[in-house]
Amino acid sequence: MKKLLSAFLIGMGLTGVAMAEPYAGYDRLTVKADHRPSVLAASVWYPAGTPTYRGLVGDNAVFQGSSAYVGAAVAEGRFPLFVLSHGSGGNMDAISWLSSALAMRGAMVLAVNHPGSTSGDSSPRRSLRLDERAADLSAALDALLDEPAFADHVDRSRIAALGFSLGGATALNLAGLRFDRDAYAAYCAWIGDEGQDCVFFAKGGVDLEALPEGFGAALRDDRIGQAIAIDPGMTYAATPESIARTEMPVLLINLGRTHLFKAADVGQDGSDLAEKLPSAVLKTIAPAHHFTFLAECKAEGAAMLAAEKDDPVCDDPEGTDRAAVHEAIVDEIVAFAGL
Repeated sequence: MKKLLSAFLIGMGLTGVAMAEPYAGYDRLTVKADHRPSVLAASVWYPAGTPTYRGLVGDNAVFQGSSAYVGAAVAEGRFPLFVLSHGSGGNMDAISWLSSALAMRGAMVLAVNHPGSTSGDSSPRRSLRLDERAADLSAALDALLDEPAFADHVDRSRIAALGFSLGGATALNLAGLRFDRDAYAAYCAWIGDEGQDCVFFAKGGVDLEALPEGFGAALRDDRIGQAIAIDPGMTYAATPESIARTEMPVLLINLGRTHLFKAADVGQDGSDLAEKLPSAVLKTIAPAHHFTFLAECKAEGAAMLAAEKDDPVCDDPEGTDRAAVHEAIVDEIVAFAGL
């Protein structure tokens, strides 16, 4: 019997050694959203109260995953909550390094997969429906706050929107920023082939003169008290009126002093959003570039991408330590949010 029990515990990852490891808790939510024809996949990371079995989240042939105690009880107390939006072509588990790290620092992180804008499901046409992306997160927040196992642990006075790239635009949407369709079309006409975002939409046959109405919708969620946007997109098209009204604290993080994606530059050489927002703080982390935000790559990851003629997302600027950049991002968020 003891041998059978020992074998079971090893299989579940619940040996004495495994239980001593410091992992965050991880679970999934199914979100019903009126604006979507089917349910949304959502995840929640949190300080774990009791360890369960170890799961590896976001691991694949290219990227390293993050370990977590799957389905663990939440630790005692109430915690700040980050509502997280992935970038175009990404997904919630692919950026588990960030969710896990924030949970280990004493926060909860709620994320969703945005239909039409995820890995293997990234449509130029659908990615421009900014109202749907913001509504995804608002619906997920509704679901989390209706789930007693998690809701009782949320400090509702400390809910922040957090996003990367197109997800950064989503986070800013939730904070009250609005985007102008004509201004975005003008930006793409001005930047031409140097605007990778515009090139992506052009490859999808998007008519920039007829962007969906939801692109410029008012998407403020009054439960959001702070916003953090890492290399955010769309900021050249932010309306002056909404910029002036977005008075909540905003942290903007630029990766690198020169920008692989011009759209992500919120400094003086870019959209200058950091200077225009009433209560914004701009932090620059270098050396790095846009892709440095993605999870650490496995040794064979870069070669695999090259063989498939995919984007070189494992290649960083000379001197970059991706793990150190990730740690710096987490440190900036932790300091800003007062964790």
